[in-house]
Amino acid sequence: MIQNYINGEFVSALSGQTEKLVNPATEEVIDEMAWGNGDDCRAAIFAAEAAFKTWSKTNVYQRAAILKKAAEVIRGNISAYAKSTVMESGKPMAEAKGEWMVAANLFEWFAEEGKRAYGRTIPANRNDKRMMTIWQPMGVVGVITAWNFPAYNPARAWGASLAAGCTLITKGSEFTPMSTNHLTEALIESGLPAGVLNNLVGDAAAIGGELLASPVVKKISFTGSTRVGKILMDGASKTNTKLSLELGGNAPVIISHDVNVEALAVAAVTAKLRNAGQVCIAPQRFFVHEKIYDQFLAVASDAIKNIKVGYGWDTETNMGPLINQRQQQQVLGIVDEAKREGAAVVSGNIPSNKGWFVAPTILKDVDAHTNAVNKEIFGPVMPIIRWEHKNDVVEWANNTPYGLSSYVWTNNINDAFFFAESIEFGMVGVNEWAPHATEAPFGGWKQSGLGNESGSEGLFEYMEKKLISFGSLG
Repeated sequence: MIQNYINGEFVSALSGQTEKLVNPATEEVIDEMAWGNGDDCRAAIFAAEAAFKTWSKTNVYQRAAILKKAAEVIRGNISAYAKSTVMESGKPMAEAKGEWMVAANLFEWFAEEGKRAYGRTIPANRNDKRMMTIWQPMGVVGVITAWNFPAYNPARAWGASLAAGCTLITKGSEFTPMSTNHLTEALIESGLPAGVLNNLVGDAAAIGGELLASPVVKKISFTGSTRVGKILMDGASKTNTKLSLELGGNAPVIISHDVNVEALAVAAVTAKLRNAGQVCIAPQRFFVHEKIYDQFLAVASDAIKNIKVGYGWDTETNMGPLINQRQQQQVLGIVDEAKREGAAVVSGNIPSNKGWFVAPTILKDVDAHTNAVNKEIFGPVMPIIRWEHKNDVVEWANNTPYGLSSYVWTNNINDAFFFAESIEFGMVGVNEWAPHATEAPFGGWKQSGLGNESGSEGLFEYMEKKLISFGSLG
């Protein structure tokens, strides 16, 4: 059974309750998992509070050694860890292995970046005064992460907070607990002391509520929906708990007429269908210049019909299922609504056996103001809208409450700067599909979140700045 990890031990839920973990590609039960609640969370908070007294006093080189060893453990177990991720998330094996490699890189990055949490000396306006700032760990931190990247999402928050000297109560998704447990195992094998990391599986509302209510928990880092992010913001206002939020996205892709249409159309399909479109920064709304619209649509339609959809263990699989039936029905509902509103559909194929699959789909002749364009789909659906005037497409791109990632494709340097500076998003990829990196800040504008993960910014999200002022000197 998949268990909770509290104060250095894998344990069952205090209530004894369990739930079943289901493979989204086959609908078969993989295993049972402990189903924790507020009682389990309180035990984890108690352990993390006690461990903080010693962990926060370890020097950054000691913490770095543990994180670097954890990165080595992950790299040595990539195949085994990836198999679990494929089973519980459905994503193709190549994607799962790539995700675990990035998780290892994140632990190694923050191991080194923790050594560079420099303070500064401030020249004073009095001869008998000296001032300096230092950074110190924030305290006990709660980390709640999503199922779409069950290794990457926790690794960037765990790596940063552990490097900073914080202790953790973590809750990965109930849909992907095996991956979160593998991260836990890697840290245990690397010598992480008991109580520094406490990982829970269970009732999200009960655990989240306990984290918000506790005066011990100084911060919560959350990756998930904007709806839940707003609930956390409401709760945090009562306890003054700090938050880092990576929430929803609705990424526009602005494609000018001066690109290599055939190459870009194929690449666009690949980028869109990564993890079956279940990616917060997934390219979603494709605004294609009218001069190349028909050609782009024709090439993309051919490409989408050649996508092999199936179980991630099959080496030929390009795209797996959605995470659960609710997600499947939501995406199918958006496609059906678009059809009723006049959109034409080009679809690929899906397996005829069980599983929560949705065929990769292009929506053409779709209006820029419909739900298929303005709602976060989180699935393998690719609406394509034609544009003619630059100011219009910028207005359409910005017409969303989200502001996470965006994409611009053009070979005109003036247009590249115009679009990149005009669209209201925290990340802009110009002529690339990956506007993020371990060493770069990851964060959204508007309703897409608060704060940053990754990069040096990600480290300081888990530290407090302290001014130390000496007077009456000399």
